[in-house]
Amino acid sequence: MKKLWWILAACLFMLAACSSDSSSSSSSEAEGGETYQSEELAASEQEGSSSEEKEASVEMDKNVLGVKVTVPKSFFELQNQNFERIKADAEAKGIPEVVDNGESVTYRMSESKHKELMKEMEKQMTAAIEEIKNEDNYSSIQDIQATASYSEFMLSVDREEYENSLDGFAVMGLGVTGMLYQLFNGAGPEEYDVTVNVVDAEKEEVFDTITYPEAFESLKEVEVE
Repeated sequence: MKKLWWILAACLFMLAACSSDSSSSSSSEAEGGETYQSEELAASEQEGSSSEEKEASVEMDKNVLGVKVTVPKSFFELQNQNFERIKADAEAKGIPEVVDNGESVTYRMSESKHKELMKEMEKQMTAAIEEIKNEDNYSSIQDIQATASYSEFMLSVDREEYENSLDGFAVMGLGVTGMLYQLFNGAGPEEYDVTVNVVDAEKEEVFDTITYPEAFESLKEVEVE
């Protein structure tokens, strides 16, 4: 379980892993219906939302701090982070402005920094998926696929083993990190959602579907060990 929370923390505080010499990201956009892709494709430099969606919540201005990203405080509550810690962590990693909005936190940064963060988040998402697939503690999970925007995941599992284990915690981790990725990629506070379909690998049938943030209230009841 601690491993899962490391994965969540890696995406939530991806600022710590940003490279100072990262190259510019691709400007291509994902259009039309999304199909499941391998995690390698999910980590490519595709953007998971349309330009109109980005314009609604990620404001691209001409000034040096032209990008604003707003994240609900509920994400930070999972890590027991107060605003002082949130602000200090962000500023230490090159985010010059962090605002406490009461129920949310807004990061303001340059466009180049935002591109840098998105590239790093894609790497973190790919690493998280691989970590879950290869982690012995989640032995029932055989494969994980995701759409380019990380709005939908498909877990292929040994159903009997899955239902008699705690491997469902991996679903929670994917849901939370997927939501955070969408927020930083331009989804508004009322627009982001993640669907996780759990598939019986033998029968190739979906037997469970979890949708976030609808299931987010239950996450608050989970204590970090």
